[in-house]
Amino acid sequence: MNDPELPACPLPIDRYPMVTMAHGGGGRVMNQLITELLLTAFDNPHLAAQHDGAVVSLPADRLALTTDSFVVSPLEFAGGSIGQLAVYGTANDLAMCGARPRFLTLSLILEEGLPIPTLWREVLAIKRACEVVSVHVVTGDTKVVERGKGDGMFINTSGVGELLSAWAIGPSAVRPGDAVIVTGDLGRHGIAVLAAREGLSFDSPIVSDCGSLVAPILALLEAGIELHCMRDLTRGGLASALNEVCLVSRTSLELDETQLRVDSAVRSACELYGLDPLHVANEGRCAIWLPAGDASRALEILAGFEICRGASVVGAVRDSGPGIVTARSAYGTSRIVDLLSGEQLPRIC
Repeated sequence: MNDPELPACPLPIDRYPMVTMAHGGGGRVMNQLITELLLTAFDNPHLAAQHDGAVVSLPADRLALTTDSFVVSPLEFAGGSIGQLAVYGTANDLAMCGARPRFLTLSLILEEGLPIPTLWREVLAIKRACEVVSVHVVTGDTKVVERGKGDGMFINTSGVGELLSAWAIGPSAVRPGDAVIVTGDLGRHGIAVLAAREGLSFDSPIVSDCGSLVAPILALLEAGIELHCMRDLTRGGLASALNEVCLVSRTSLELDETQLRVDSAVRSACELYGLDPLHVANEGRCAIWLPAGDASRALEILAGFEICRGASVVGAVRDSGPGIVTARSAYGTSRIVDLLSGEQLPRIC
């Protein structure tokens, strides 16, 4: 896929059209890939030092740390790519802790035969996503594995963030009576990846919700909203996020299915493949537990961000039957929403 708007790749593609084992040998070719491709894209004083690690300054005495690995197949899909996932996914995890992302590490595991233009597109995708969340890549690593052993590219990231909330945000803070907000529609990312993988087309294109939740979450914190817990809806979707928090907090949760938003094309695709949208991953949505009295104000703030325009209160925390999530339908019937047994959609993040 050639994009005329992308800056030209600084590597001599006519000489090295794809990643070779020489790029992983620690010699001149590897040095060229690092200095001309990666250092050019992520230029900052920490990387310019070209040391084995980065020494950074943070004014906060309370930090949030996270790490994640990304193995999505295919590497590019409608609405995003592995590079964007790596940055947004890591930054979103820090935001879920109530932290402002500050620094990232970036490790690339490249498969021999990966086209250099593909690598360059992902490097630029990482750079642009970093600009969106105002975070810097300060150190990293690059490895090359034999053909057939890396599926193109794997990415590992670690993130450091500055905690902004004066209170602890997490499952242990959840209380009976809390409202639960979901910040948008469900299942979009998983179905977008499935469509790209299987070559599917729908009357209405399904685009991943891959994006940053940092700005809306920081806005809630700056407004003094008492956020008890947050969880992004990645692997396992909404159902997994809710069950995991209920199990740790020893609370139960009743969902109102009429308040759960699912795009019509996503719902049709789920019905076609026998999938439950509540189990399908998102990459730009989260669930937020907060006092019921703060829910309306939180929704007003979230409405100011495009990625959260579909936010709604979807349920309430109860103290009966700890660890149980139920969903009440429009007809008044209830069902248990359990953790997914097995893996519904492999390689989606």
